Amino acid sequence: MDFNAILSDIENKHYQPVYFLEGEETYFIDRISEEITSNVLTDAEKGFNQTILYGKDADVDTIITAARRFPMMASHQVVVVREAQNIRNIEDLAPYIEHPQPSTLLVINYKYKNVDKRKRLYKALQKNGVYFEAKPIYESKIPAWITKYLRVKGYGVEPRAAQLIADHIGNDLKRIVSELEKVIISLPPGMSVTPDEVERNIGISKDYNAFELQKAIGKRDVLKANRIVNYFADNQKMHPFPIVIGILHSYFRKILAYHFLENKTNEKAAAGAIGVNPFFMRDYVDAARNYNIKRSVNAVALLREYDMRSKGARGGSTDSGELLRELIYKILH
Repeated sequence: MDFNAILSDIENKHYQPVYFLEGEETYFIDRISEEITSNVLTDAEKGFNQTILYGKDADVDTIITAARRFPMMASHQVVVVREAQNIRNIEDLAPYIEHPQPSTLLVINYKYKNVDKRKRLYKALQKNGVYFEAKPIYESKIPAWITKYLRVKGYGVEPRAAQLIADHIGNDLKRIVSELEKVIISLPPGMSVTPDEVERNIGISKDYNAFELQKAIGKRDVLKANRIVNYFADNQKMHPFPIVIGILHSYFRKILAYHFLENKTNEKAAAGAIGVNPFFMRDYVDAARNYNIKRSVNAVALLREYDMRSKGARGGSTDSGELLRELIYKILH
């Protein structure tokens, strides 16, 4: 079931007797669980009808006993099992899932693991509850996720602003949401988040960032690229060498992917094929003119070489600032 659909059902009081939330992206699991514990019961009802259990302390029998109880002076009771990945024999929950207590919302937070889809528990969840697998979002999809998150909140976002946040934070959704809330708290509903707002509220420079560096490299703007590289070298905590290397590696892989497209005439289709926002496609077309296949392959090889050197391989200096200056010089020339 889709994350937003689950939240919508809870908001509209369309409850299910079991919510089994598993997987690596803990933001989704925590968000659904929080929505249930915050909204299903009133504060007065929670004292008798909301139970929080922990996997390291509770076994399957304890969970089933709690779930079988009837609510007191409320229409529902909520039983949340946190850290359920620590429970032995989680499969023994299957008989309860097959015949759940209708007035109970049993919420299982099964982080970082997945149940065996061939077994009885998974099959029972398909019939009598919500099974949700929280998969990590690829970093290339983060700008689109930011856009969707803000749209649901009633805000827009400029593509460059979304890309700035994605490049700076990566795919840490909890941190992204925290930073986005800082930005929109001062914006009237319906307004769009701009790079200026990102710089002002999150502290990401709109002029000195990885996105602007790759853009300068793509245009072979030596002066601007060197200005940004020098800024990075002086602010290595804000711009760690491995992160910059990773972003540039992805950038040149996309340029190479563009070179091998059979049809380049439809820019929107080309953007989808190489995995970029169509808003930025013109930048990649221009970069492909400046970096033919040979130069792009060479850039990827240099990025791998300097990544190894930063880790102490192949000898020479491992100072990140010095390595970055040397790397960008070689890519540009």
